Amino acid sequence: MIRRLSLGLFALLLAACAPVPVRTGGDADLLAAQSAREAVLREEGSWRLTGRLAVSAGGEGGSGRLDWRQQADGYDIQLAAPVTRKSWRLVSRAGQVRLEGLEGGIREGADAEALLAEATGWDIPVAALADWARGARAPGPARIEFGPEGLPVLIVQQGWTVEYRDWLPGDTPRPRRVFAARDGATVRLVVESWGQP
Repeated sequence: MIRRLSLGLFALLLAACAPVPVRTGGDADLLAAQSAREAVLREEGSWRLTGRLAVSAGGEGGSGRLDWRQQADGYDIQLAAPVTRKSWRLVSRAGQVRLEGLEGGIREGADAEALLAEATGWDIPVAALADWARGARAPGPARIEFGPEGLPVLIVQQGWTVEYRDWLPGDTPRPRRVFAARDGATVRLVVESWGQP
């Protein structure tokens, strides 16, 4: 009797320590719910997030306060590093990108990722990050995994692995903590607030 009780308690303890199950992209109901959530997010057009961003690549990196204002026709992203008292601004309008705040002056181009990589050496997928930051897939093929709440815990896309470590509740839930990595480059985002620009 004691042996059965001990085995039963042991089995219960093992079950309690088991990892949270993750549902993969094969679940049609979860994919349909995710597609509906993404459609709501796309309809918004304009949004704003504030929080903290940390970027690293090849042993180099930086972090700071982030203010991202997205409009239908472009974005205005400001990053301020409190320790160094430096700030940068990335603005996109009508297909042109402008990067301000770096030594050597203003830089302009048509591709934000290429402009940032050239100016800073950082691999930051700006276009995709606008979707990933909201817990949505960017255009193109993607693998997605869901947690027990039915929200993404992982998106693998464009060579990046994007992990969702916490979500803010609401009618349309949005991520609070996002971690993206590819080939030694990492982008960490902690969102403090979501709103309108």
